Amino acid sequence: MTALTLDDARKGLASQPFSVLLGARVASFGNGAATLELDIREDLLQQNGYLHGGVLAYAADNAITFAAGTTLGPDVLTGGFSINYLRPAQGIRLVAEARVLHSGRRQATCRCDLHVVGRDGTTTLSAAAQGSVLTRNGPAR
Repeated sequence: MTALTLDDARKGLASQPFSVLLGARVASFGNGAATLELDIREDLLQQNGYLHGGVLAYAADNAITFAAGTTLGPDVLTGGFSINYLRPAQGIRLVAEARVLHSGRRQATCRCDLHVVGRDGTTTLSAAAQGSVLTRNGPAR
């Protein structure tokens, strides 16, 4: 398998209409890790002014899958994930940092920490997720 690049990951994300709608971007990709970012906008907030939990779950899901893609290849799907919301997400940018904990021939297990960057530049851990990702076309080569 040829190693995927940051440019490959960015093209993959750009091919997802929902990711484009949210304005997500791949900030880093490779060596068992991936970071996705998105700017927090008013239309992504819930009724109390915090980033909607569905946006956090989206970011965790995609970051986990992209991280797994660094070890399994590009043809992967989320097998499942869980997320724990730790603090309300309020700030200017969401950063979802995922890393592979274990990767086999057909499946990878990943963890994702979701931080919110405040206007003053401080970061707050808002959620943590863990999930599994499966390759669709047999073992990676």
